[in-house]
Amino acid sequence: MDRDSNPKGTYILIIELNDEEKIVAGSLGEISFGRGIYAYVGSAMGPGGIVGRVLRHLRRNKKKFWHIDYLLDKAKIIRIIVLKSEERLECKIAEEMRRYGLEYILRFGSSDCRCPSHLFKLRSIDDLLLLLRNLDIGYMEYNPEEFVQTYS
Repeated sequence: MDRDSNPKGTYILIIELNDEEKIVAGSLGEISFGRGIYAYVGSAMGPGGIVGRVLRHLRRNKKKFWHIDYLLDKAKIIRIIVLKSEERLECKIAEEMRRYGLEYILRFGSSDCRCPSHLFKLRSIDDLLLLLRNLDIGYMEYNPEEFVQTYS
């Protein structure tokens, strides 16, 4: 991704939740989250592109619009994976994560598609990276500070 570009594509937020939490996530209602590392798969195909969407997710004070906004009130983004593509890959990746046997939160982040979920609890970040390599999908990894410094 060039510094001056604002590509469309798919992103994966790696999120750390340090404590068990009950979170009311909009129309999904109250959800119990266990402590751990989660991966949220999203897409940004509009004019704001990946950069605009991820920078929004990183902001603390924002109007809640998506399910992930509610989780991010209690959790912290620790890594960002960017998949630059004109093709919407979020459902393909979410399906592979489900087939890989990752635990997921039913209907989270998937109200606009037929996927069971777009939020998965990871056993390890390395499992996710291996899955992406096995799919032969190119990606770039950032920590949040690096992403902000590079693209804002």
